[in-house]
Amino acid sequence: MRSPYPPPPERSAELRRRFAEEARCERPDLSTLCLLVGAEADGTLDEAGMDAVEVELDRLAGELPHRPGSPRAWALALRDLLGERYGFHGVPDDYQRLESSLLHEVLRRRRGLPILLSVVWIEVARRAGAPVYGVALPGHFVVGFGEPGGGVGAGQVLVDPFDGGRVLSGADAELLVAGATGASLDASMLTPAGVLDVVLRILNNVRAWAAARPERSDVGLWAVELSLLFPSHAARLRYERARLLVQRGEFSAGAGELEAYAEVVSAVDEAAGERVRGEALAARAMLN
Repeated sequence: MRSPYPPPPERSAELRRRFAEEARCERPDLSTLCLLVGAEADGTLDEAGMDAVEVELDRLAGELPHRPGSPRAWALALRDLLGERYGFHGVPDDYQRLESSLLHEVLRRRRGLPILLSVVWIEVARRAGAPVYGVALPGHFVVGFGEPGGGVGAGQVLVDPFDGGRVLSGADAELLVAGATGASLDASMLTPAGVLDVVLRILNNVRAWAAARPERSDVGLWAVELSLLFPSHAARLRYERARLLVQRGEFSAGAGELEAYAEVVSAVDEAAGERVRGEALAARAMLN
């Protein structure tokens, strides 16, 4: 299957303007931001395609029973609808596909990474009125229903959309965390993930996918550039962008950004700043 390629520059500029605007509004919308990421990744996703995704999420929400009631009842209703009737789930091979991080492709294929499948669960459940939110367990994103402080299996119910919506016990959640980090499950890991946290984690996955494929540095570049549009971001993202520019042969632009980053780093770590200046010099030497 083809790997998606980004849209033309004019379309990309408009998508980024909208992405920055949405990310900075008081209540950013999860599906909107995910679709703008998808359109930046895949030039074939036009406005009609984005609208069709929203319509499909509405349609799926309309198939849920009217207000199932308890958090567990909501979880089971979503599992029956999305996991069993429509077959949304994930397999290990999905980690090797860029499409697994794009909402429109996940909705079409009914396959994807845990976090994108969770977005589908969240958006369908939210439209139906469920008390739903994402839970960013280390290494494995899941979906929560009910009060996050009530404890897994009590006031809080967790489901794993990657496993077809399996309802997780407290022991199951412990195993997921231990398998990813070797650490114990901590109550702080069970708090709802904010919309921007979810979208940034999606972009981190895209950056990791691209980093393993040097020939797709274009994907790494747009993913880091979208990450830089958030209201706040890690300074190191600018360093990553500068190195990607150099990798792509844009030596002058990359060197300039490396020098700017070196100034920031030098304020707290002069040795690190000097190392980055050395990288900038090496990039400028490539121009000769």
